[in-house]
Amino acid sequence: MQIFPAIDLSGGKVVRLYQGDYDKMTVYGADPCAVARDFIAAGAKYLHVVDLDGAKDGTLANFESIAALAKQGGLYIEVGGGIRTEERIQKYLDLGVGRCILGTIAVKDFDFTARMAQKYGDKIAVGVDAKDGYVAVSGWLEVSREKGVDFCRRLRDAGVQTVIYTDISRDGAEQGTNLALYRELAKINGLNITASGGVSSMEELKELQTIGTHAAILGKALYTGRLDLAQVIKEVG
Repeated sequence: MQIFPAIDLSGGKVVRLYQGDYDKMTVYGADPCAVARDFIAAGAKYLHVVDLDGAKDGTLANFESIAALAKQGGLYIEVGGGIRTEERIQKYLDLGVGRCILGTIAVKDFDFTARMAQKYGDKIAVGVDAKDGYVAVSGWLEVSREKGVDFCRRLRDAGVQTVIYTDISRDGAEQGTNLALYRELAKINGLNITASGGVSSMEELKELQTIGTHAAILGKALYTGRLDLAQVIKEVG
């Protein structure tokens, strides 16, 4: 199973939100590149980066920080947050980013998402964020009428290869991830599922690996020390 330590960016700093609430933000570092170097030292090969400011307002607020992470090298980087045009996708890929994550736009312009998946293949992933089982968009501020699992099947049928699925209620809470949900998602043939949100124990990671989850994103549990990245990579990476 691929392990993606996470760097969430706001104002150029490394932060974490609690359950997607921008008013409940904790700053964990002023230098994203230094955090990434620590991940590399622990054996990381992958990095999940989210521009939280971009997710909310669609700007390139943290572009320079992401460019610096890509230039530093040593990690396969996937980036999400405010990617809503092909121009933005190309801008990130030109930096050397491995994969762009479409979020809000995947719900609001499904045809665009399907076209990008067909054109760029595995360089496109879709981030499906769910609140009470339904897809949420715009930095988790709006909830749609479509169930997350149904949306994942529709994405698979449109040619999307990778979905990063977050249960918002678990995100940043260190209360465990939604294993029942990932068991259901694992049954969608032809779709690589990345678990995100609340993963906070080695037992959970081993269970995710057993049920066939392709990758897992680790956030707050790394920053608080609940999980040790080197140990995680050694045991399930």
